[in-house]
Amino acid sequence: IKKKQQDVLGFLEANKIGFEEKDIAANEENRKWMRENVPENSRPATGYPLPPQIFNESQYRGDYDAFFEARENNAVYAFLGLTAPPGSKEAEVQAKQQA
Repeated sequence: IKKKQQDVLGFLEANKIGFEEKDIAANEENRKWMRENVPENSRPATGYPLPPQIFNESQYRGDYDAFFEARENNAVYAFLGLTAPPGSKEAEVQAKQQA
C-alpha cells in the first residue's frame, strides 16, 4: 500500500499537480469519509477499499489500478478531471483526437 501511495504522490509532485493527502490510518474521520465516498461498484466484495483512493475534491476518480492504467495511457489529467497542460503528451493526444 505504501509503495502505491508513494507512486501516486511522486507523480503528482513531479507534474506539479496540487493535492491534499488524507491520512486514514491516524484519522478516523478521514477513514470514515473515504469509505462512505467510494462508490458501491468500486468497493471490494468483502472488507473496505484500500488506499490509495483518489478523489478530485469530493468526486471519486478511482483507485491505484485505475490511476496506473491512466498513467500508462497518458490520460492522467483526464482521469483526475483536470485539463492537461499545453505541450504535455496527454494534451497532444487530445488534440489529435479532436482533429
